[in-house]
Amino acid sequence: MSPVGWEAIRQWGEDVARIEPLTGGVANDVWSVRVHGHLAVGRLGTRSDADLAWETDLLQHLDREGLTVPVPIPTTDGRLFADGLVVMTYVEGGPPETEADWRRVADTLRRLHQLTQGWPQRPGWRSSTDLLHVETGTRIDLGAMPPESVARCRAAWARLAGRQTSVVHGNPNNPGNVRITANRVALIDWDESHVDVSDLDLVLPHNAAGLDTGAHDIAAQASAAWEAAVCWDDEYAIKRLAEVRAV
Repeated sequence: MSPVGWEAIRQWGEDVARIEPLTGGVANDVWSVRVHGHLAVGRLGTRSDADLAWETDLLQHLDREGLTVPVPIPTTDGRLFADGLVVMTYVEGGPPETEADWRRVADTLRRLHQLTQGWPQRPGWRSSTDLLHVETGTRIDLGAMPPESVARCRAAWARLAGRQTSVVHGNPNNPGNVRITANRVALIDWDESHVDVSDLDLVLPHNAAGLDTGAHDIAAQASAAWEAAVCWDDEYAIKRLAEVRAV
């Protein structure tokens, strides 16, 4: 990402400074920054204003409802993002390590799902079940996949029909997206969040969400199909597709 894009950071005040790059999603340039004397996180990407408005609105809603999430820090004139850049509070904590930690993550995800039933879809995104009828949505292009692979993915997604939908975090089983302390669980990196079947978030290590065998199988197959489609056709995508049963 060209440093030119980071010139937008001046809109958070004269004393703002970039500190060091953080490991973030492949789609963004993520840095620790200092704003008003406090450590924060800046994320620069190519998302549309409508997309960023959806994400920042969601994070403010979850923060108001008591979930620990990165909260957008406004520019000096009150905007929550500028020129593709979002600046958010830095969230302390470490990754989940034990089965008990992952159970706490599952409880937090269930709270997220409860707080966002009926939430509108992220602009330009599609849910798994939408992809039964359309070919493209954000980073997914089913037209780029072999027809047999698409048929496998769609068979996995078809099994989600009728299950509860809400906002899903999108990648909560990555320990790097969770920050745990003794008294709270925080979810960070909401770049993949969108509206989909809630169970897709609950395919966790140790089956920490306690899904029954049938529900876990449906969610695990659909989740593997989603990741194969999003990442197609790198090595990881091919590995994930191999986990989706043939039709």
